[in-house]
Amino acid sequence: MFGYSEEQIAQFGLTFGVTAFMLYMVFIILQLARESKAGKFGTFILLLGLGFGLVGFAAKGLIKYFLSGLGE
Repeated sequence: MFGYSEEQIAQFGLTFGVTAFMLYMVFIILQLARESKAGKFGTFILLLGLGFGLVGFAAKGLIKYFLSGLGE
């Protein structure tokens, strides 16, 4: 499609699509904290608890990137 292979489209979707989705999830968490009047500590707890999976996903990508560079 448009001169791009299926692999290039999938890589683009994974990098930019998932990044945009993760930023949107952070926006939802912050909106939830604001609407519930959680305060600073409550907002921190919400970001810590709900955002922990996002941090793990990002860390997995970074670990794979650095380990692939070391193996070559």
